[in-house]
Amino acid sequence: MGPQQTLIAYSIRILWMLLGWVELAVLTVPLYLASFLPGERRGRWYVRLFRIWCRAFVHALGVDLRLHQKNLHPLPPRYLLVANHPSAFEDVGIPALFNVDGLAKIEVRDWWIVGRISVAAGTLFVQRESRESRAKAARIIEQRLKEGRNVSVYPEGGVKGMRVHDSFRYGVFGISLRTGIPIVPVFIHYESQRDFYWGSQSLPRKLLELMRTRNNRANYYLYDAFNPGDFTDKEQYSEAVRRQFLVWQQKYLD
Repeated sequence: MGPQQTLIAYSIRILWMLLGWVELAVLTVPLYLASFLPGERRGRWYVRLFRIWCRAFVHALGVDLRLHQKNLHPLPPRYLLVANHPSAFEDVGIPALFNVDGLAKIEVRDWWIVGRISVAAGTLFVQRESRESRAKAARIIEQRLKEGRNVSVYPEGGVKGMRVHDSFRYGVFGISLRTGIPIVPVFIHYESQRDFYWGSQSLPRKLLELMRTRNNRANYYLYDAFNPGDFTDKEQYSEAVRRQFLVWQQKYLD
C-alpha cells in the first residue's frame, strides 16, 4: 500500500471513529437518564439498549470485533460464559456479542457515567481480593441464573497479562457444579496484543491507545460448552478448562 492509499485508509478510519463517538453520545444520554428510573421500570429493554450502547462503544474505539463460532452445538438456553481477560476492552466486547450480565471489578461502579449505566444494566461487581465480596458475588450470580439470565466472568481474577494466567479461581466452576448450568468458553485474541493489554495505564489513556492501534482486529472464539456432569469437583473442573484455554493460546498466539 502506497503513502497516498495509507493516508486515505487512515482518514476513513478516523471518520468512522468520529461517527462512532457521535452514535455513542446519542445513545448515552437516554441510557444515563433512564438509569435514574426505579429498577422495576427499567425492564429488559434497558439491557437491550445497553448492548446496543456497547456496540456503539466498539464502533467509537475503531475496533474490528469478530465473533468466530467454533462451536459445533448451539448455545445452551442458560450458561456461564468464561473468557480470558487481557484487556479493558472485554467489558464492552463481551456484552456487544453476548446476552449476559457481566461481572466487573468494583472500581467500575464508580466510573463517571459508565459506572451508573453498568449498574442499571445489571452488571455485577466484586472486590477481587476480598473473599467476602467474592462469596457475595457468587450468591448473586446463582440468583441471576435462577432468574433465567446468563452471566459472564473472568476466572483469571482480573487482567493478569497477555497470556492465560497460571491459575483460575474456583468460584464459577463451583456454581456450575451446584446448578448444573454449563460453562461456555470464549477465547479472546487481539492481534495487536501489546496495544490492547491493560497494564498500569489510566482508562482514558488505554482507550486512546486502542484508537491508535495499527491493528484493530479483535477475535472472539466461541467454543462448545463444558458439561458440569463430566467433572467431580471444582478444582478438576477449573484446571480442565484452563488447560483447554492453554491449547487455544498455543493455536492462536504462539
